[in-house]
Amino acid sequence: MTESDLPPVPMLPGRWGDPARAAELPESLRAALAAFGVSAPGDPVALDDVALPDPLDEALAVRVRAIVGDEGVRLDRDARLAHTRGYSTPDLLRLRAGDATQAPDAVVTPSDHETVVALLELCASARIAVVPFGGGTSVVGGLAPQRGRFAAVIALDLSAIDHAEEVDEVARTVRLGAGLRTVAAEAHLAARGWTLGHFPQSYEGATIGGHAATRSAGQASAGYGRFDEMVVGLRLATPTGTLEVGTAPRSAAGPDLRQLVLGSEGALGVITEVRVVVRPRPEARVYEGWRFASFDAGVEALRSLAQDGPLPTVLRLSDEAETAVNLADPAGAGGPAPTGALAITGLEGAADGVARTREQLERRMRDLGAEPLGTAPGESWRTGRYHAPYLRDALLDAGAMVETLETATFWSDLARLRHAVTDTLVASLTAHDSPPIVLCHVSHVYPSGASLYFTVACRQDDDPVDTWFEAKDAVGQAIRAVGATITHHHGVGTDHTAPYAAEIGPLGTRILAAVKDEVDPEGVLNPGVLIQARGGHSG
Repeated sequence: MTESDLPPVPMLPGRWGDPARAAELPESLRAALAAFGVSAPGDPVALDDVALPDPLDEALAVRVRAIVGDEGVRLDRDARLAHTRGYSTPDLLRLRAGDATQAPDAVVTPSDHETVVALLELCASARIAVVPFGGGTSVVGGLAPQRGRFAAVIALDLSAIDHAEEVDEVARTVRLGAGLRTVAAEAHLAARGWTLGHFPQSYEGATIGGHAATRSAGQASAGYGRFDEMVVGLRLATPTGTLEVGTAPRSAAGPDLRQLVLGSEGALGVITEVRVVVRPRPEARVYEGWRFASFDAGVEALRSLAQDGPLPTVLRLSDEAETAVNLADPAGAGGPAPTGALAITGLEGAADGVARTREQLERRMRDLGAEPLGTAPGESWRTGRYHAPYLRDALLDAGAMVETLETATFWSDLARLRHAVTDTLVASLTAHDSPPIVLCHVSHVYPSGASLYFTVACRQDDDPVDTWFEAKDAVGQAIRAVGATITHHHGVGTDHTAPYAAEIGPLGTRILAAVKDEVDPEGVLNPGVLIQARGGHSG
């Protein structure tokens, strides 16, 4: 199985992806949850019983239809519910509890860039807040705007802007519409012998524009780069006009405005098209597992590979707790618990190049103290990495609270960052009588540093959303105390606006606000996301 073989999954409200692929918890895991004090909550509120705000006023709807056409405006509850928030655990728990207060008043689907510009002009004059919507896979409140003073809120569904042009095989680039699902983009390229090489865990549901708007980082970033590194040009629609940037791969003509748009999360405009670098589709793939005696030993090895090579296409390292989970017998048959820290290396490319690098990497890994585990752990990770969101749904059904967060720092501060985040999570959640299991892995590496990705599991208490956000706020303070970034690839959304403001400082905050005032003087673009400080987690 390769990514280009995967179909786009339906993104339904309240649960991830295709219902036919829902996860079943093994009895051993159910027993472990019960021993941990986890018990199933009451049945979630049926979607048919979830109350929504009133739909868009008909007078405003008429004005919007005049721009996008009758078929481009939906006021029905199914469409509005499907565009309510994203897929963080708090998003899912709120909807399961019957809370759809942040549902848009309408779902509007423009067909091209010019229509988006005209629509944004109307929304600015009519005080209609606009939430750009791609795959809806945000996990940081990126689709939870503040209604505030606005007359209405619409979800700007970009799914109709899904063009994929032919590859410029000389420059090795392609122009893609922002609403194109990543799975469809990869299939389009694979049929022609190319790949983006961008495979984040949200791959099955996410869109090209979403990757650009959030500075997404795929699992294979060590080999292919982050998505923002792939973008050489883009087109942005704003209420005050169009911005087109990227006339050359690199330029010394002033600050690179691409970098201002990338990561702007819909707060500075709507990305409608990107021009991205593509690579030849790999002839060979080899994924292998390696065991280090400890996580700290593995981190030193990853640093050596990132700085001195050879650097695989995929390189990640689980701590001891995550290793025990990943290598455990799923049938619960017993036997000694897995020990040490599991590293996954993946090599992709031309067959002869993969073979040469594999030999070099094996010698290097052994020299760095790694024990080879063969291809089974690597292939298990490669083929199963998109299953985690389905497993989370099953764990939420069982009464567990499962969420993730990530950060990044320099190698010299990595151990301190890991302990600060872990200790803060344990202290905060234990204070609510929900002592957690905290798993950690290095997910992306660079010569100067790396990212840490944490998975947190505990029992759901009486108010799991507030409990989680209290812990998350404490973690944000701990991350800033270390001097690390509040997010490596999830984005800012509404969840991280306060620590992000602290990270860039008062002057940085004023610079961003000044840019927003220029491109969005009425503040209709995704209000509360990225720039404006929020007053709490209620949205």
